Amino acid sequence: MSSSPACAAGDGGGSGSASTTVAATGWQVLKVEGYSQLKGIGVARRIKSTPFMVGGHSWCVTFFPDGSSKETADWVCFGLRLERRRRHDGGGGGGDIPVLARAKYSFLDQVGEPVPSSTVSGSVCAFSRPGESWGRLELIRRKDMESRHVRNNRFWVRCDVTVVETTCRRVPATVPPSDLRRHLGDLLAGGVGADVTFEVGGETVAAHLAVLAARSPVFRAEFFGAPLKENAAATPTTRVRIHGVEPRVFRAMLHFVYTDALPEIGGDAGERMAMAQHLLVAADRYGVERLRSVCEFDLCMYAGEDVAVSTLVLAEQHGCHELKEECFKILESSGKCRELLVGDDLEHLASSSPSLLGELSASLGLDELLVGNVGRSQQNS
Repeated sequence: MSSSPACAAGDGGGSGSASTTVAATGWQVLKVEGYSQLKGIGVARRIKSTPFMVGGHSWCVTFFPDGSSKETADWVCFGLRLERRRRHDGGGGGGDIPVLARAKYSFLDQVGEPVPSSTVSGSVCAFSRPGESWGRLELIRRKDMESRHVRNNRFWVRCDVTVVETTCRRVPATVPPSDLRRHLGDLLAGGVGADVTFEVGGETVAAHLAVLAARSPVFRAEFFGAPLKENAAATPTTRVRIHGVEPRVFRAMLHFVYTDALPEIGGDAGERMAMAQHLLVAADRYGVERLRSVCEFDLCMYAGEDVAVSTLVLAEQHGCHELKEECFKILESSGKCRELLVGDDLEHLASSSPSLLGELSASLGLDELLVGNVGRSQQNS
């Protein structure tokens, strides 16, 4: 869960108008695991997220797998619940004044970003006392959610909460939304002012040294710090050869470096997972930490029995602790664990990370099986 810091609207010049003031905003991600086991728990029965703080108040997100009423039994419903008011609101210090809040719900995609087409916003609701819930929105029909958003028997929903405190203050004219990402993306695509050219797998990619240095400590050290390993010192016509990265992967990484977002990645889940694996390696190599976290999130969402062992090795090699834990969970819960830990996957695990193999065997209680298989693999080699 993450919450944004409190922010307040300020006065300014220009034409003004009556407006509410945003006191605080924050968000929580409700992670629903084992979704199939929740279906059928009953109409109006709910599960709750862990509590989170916004505006000094404690909140939680509620999820109704079978709808919040008989009329909404075919829908998946969500709501916002006030768990606890901030301390100075009680005992005559404002406790009788309702807490005004608005909730917005969005399903998350494979890289952990809200899916715009799934976003639903509620109206501002008044929460008079702890334990009160509002906004039981019919977010999506159950069959549509299962086909669009449920992967490996789970899905994640983000709830953005805005707490409103004051009204009727004058604010400047409306400011348009930020278009920095678009401008930087256009800069990369057009190559205007580019001062470095990368040669990647027979293709060339033009970029800007300052942008790369600002976003990657590895690029910063190569171009403005330590000397290049394979190239002369950076000049306005610098050419850099990149080895071990596919052109499409390198281009996708640069797109993220400039825009803080991934480009559209087509194909099925397997192709997207393969791209996430390659991008994770590239992000770790160049120190693009947020991209590394995005790829780890993606791999956690799409990891399954068929790739659990190979993904585990990748997680260990690149220090992805959450992905490693997810792979352990998959292997521990799999009824096919013995079948998965044989052949090429086992041999790869034994040769690339013997310590990880020992950790895995101890966790799963398969010491004899693993030792026997490793011994046979060594004999065959």
